[in-house]
Amino acid sequence: MGSNIFAVQKPSERLASLDILRGFDLFMLVFFQPVFVNLFNRWAENPVVGFLLRQFEHGDWIGFRPWDLVMPLFLFMVGTAMPFSFEKYKNDPNKSHIYKKIFRRFIILFILGMVVQGNLLGLDPKQFRLYSNTLQSIAVGYLVSALFLLKLSNKNQFIATAGLLAGYWALLSFFGDFTPDGNFAEKVDKLVLGRFRDGVYFLEDGSWAFAENYHYTWILSSMTFTVTVMLGVFAGKIMKNGTDKKKNSLYLLIWGVVLIAGGLLLSLQTPIIKKIWSSSMTLYAGGWSFLLMAFFYYLVDYKKKSTGLNWLKIYGMNSMVAYTLGMVISFRSIANSLLYGLKQYAGDFFPVIITFANFLILFFILKIMFKARIFIKI
Repeated sequence: MGSNIFAVQKPSERLASLDILRGFDLFMLVFFQPVFVNLFNRWAENPVVGFLLRQFEHGDWIGFRPWDLVMPLFLFMVGTAMPFSFEKYKNDPNKSHIYKKIFRRFIILFILGMVVQGNLLGLDPKQFRLYSNTLQSIAVGYLVSALFLLKLSNKNQFIATAGLLAGYWALLSFFGDFTPDGNFAEKVDKLVLGRFRDGVYFLEDGSWAFAENYHYTWILSSMTFTVTVMLGVFAGKIMKNGTDKKKNSLYLLIWGVVLIAGGLLLSLQTPIIKKIWSSSMTLYAGGWSFLLMAFFYYLVDYKKKSTGLNWLKIYGMNSMVAYTLGMVISFRSIANSLLYGLKQYAGDFFPVIITFANFLILFFILKIMFKARIFIKI
């Protein structure tokens, strides 16, 4: 495309199972969940429906629901792709241009994160939120993981990753508790981000305060964001370096079981808390990410059974586009302009139709890009 920032990749150069799994993650985020919740929310008081709906929302504090895996899986898959994309840099004697690409990607992702969730396009400095979005956690995790890959041996990459996990565990264990207001990561975020933290609101006299119900943390949690990306890196190395795909699947499965067990064991002291990305949550979510990767890798890359799944590549091969457009741009006005005549017949279901149409338009945009073989990589 005539730019070093964006590149058109050939599908043959990519790991099919990774594209499909990434597509599954993005489809759940920017199509299935919003449509499903909008459709069934009216019957939330039904025990069965209520239970299903709760699986598609984040928990209040301690615990882990399926929806809590969407973000960790996204970070994990960023790491999974890195051993493949960094192979061409391995023996490059002059790595200065590589570092430029890495830092440029970090900056672009961080700015996009501010566009998605940091109110950057509002052009009101009072409403800016410096660090509050998945893309920014990816930016930080990618930056540190890239430096690990380029600078450290395989052994030292593992040691550094374990060090980050243990370091975060120690900081939260010895300098606070695991309550929403008492954990150390919360205190650091409030100190560092101040009025630029997400959840801050302004009073009539111009003063500001922290919202009592916002407890996501980002600054110190960057340590475990990086661990999640590095777990993906280790999974990617298994698939890239192993010649026996069946054994690769088994190794991924074993890693997954071990990490889940480790997360549950650690949770006896450090609760599984997604909002602060606790060390136990990092292991637990990483384990489930390994298991999902093992399943899709075994099915798609080893057994070559991808019938009925290949359409997910429409999302997976343009994941950043899918996420950014899905989070920033609303196509509801277009849908409403075309379908407003159905309102008199659909009644209370009309908002569901508009929500469905909104994300269907996004799907068609991604499908057009897919057919034109335009795959944008930041």
